[in-house]
Amino acid sequence: MTALVQLHAVDVRFGHVDALSQIGLNVLAGQRVALIGANGSGKSTLLRVLHGLVQPSAGTVSRGPAIRQAMVFQRPWMLRASARSNVALGLWLAGVSWREARASAHYALGRVGLSALASRNARTLSGGQQQRLALARAWALKPHMLMLDEPTSSLDPHAKREVEALIGEFAGDGMTLVFASHNLGQVKRLATRVVYLEQGRVLADLPVSRFFDGEVLARTSQEAALFLKGELA
Repeated sequence: MTALVQLHAVDVRFGHVDALSQIGLNVLAGQRVALIGANGSGKSTLLRVLHGLVQPSAGTVSRGPAIRQAMVFQRPWMLRASARSNVALGLWLAGVSWREARASAHYALGRVGLSALASRNARTLSGGQQQRLALARAWALKPHMLMLDEPTSSLDPHAKREVEALIGEFAGDGMTLVFASHNLGQVKRLATRVVYLEQGRVLADLPVSRFFDGEVLARTSQEAALFLKGELA
């Protein structure tokens, strides 16, 4: 499989804080990679490095040629504009004509079940609707790789199911996923590969079935085993 992005010996420091240390990671086309670990383990920072929002303090990041990628944040920023314009503007900034961008935006809204709300101010939508709008905005760009930072953590159970179903559909269409999550059930449902981080280091990188083998994690780290049992926040 083609490597979309490769990290080699990546460090990220914020002042005196080592957010990531000696990260080596390859993301291959078609994979669904879950980043998990306790709060402060480096998941969000790693996503931002993968997306190019944070530059390494040391090490290298390389991407395949002409790779398109998009990222959806835990609390996505909504422009003070209609749902359709929130999607269309991203396409327009990518070089699509405004007329074509609006047409594509309407199609993308239909893809996430928001066609009826196309003219609604995006900031008046519910949390679940805003997250689906953020997914439409990302999906409309036709990325090879989609990154998501805790995409359902602030949603009610119904909205979580809707958003998770959409993410699963995107993956089923062949889109590569890299997502951070504390929801281990979600990891089991969506991921094919699990990367466990602890204090900015990768301690386990395993297929999802092997990761949830308690004996494997117990040999990796005592904290990892506690995390898997839900005894570590």
